[in-house]
Amino acid sequence: MNLTQAMEGKEYIIKAIETDDEELNSFLFSLGCYSGEPITVVKSKKKNLVVSIKDARYNIDNLLAEVIEVY
Repeated sequence: MNLTQAMEGKEYIIKAIETDDEELNSFLFSLGCYSGEPITVVKSKKKNLVVSIKDARYNIDNLLAEVIEVY
């Protein structure tokens, strides 16, 4: 399942980043968003999500959230 389908407040583990865009991969990696890392959806809005990664919060849009696979 991707991050847009995640429930608010529940911690998930990042399974994979499903994109061929190297720039996007390196951006997500700089946020601490990579395979095996815990991630929590703090707030889900219509066009974006507030997520918590490594004790920091980030606002990401749904297009970015769709490439983050979690379990």
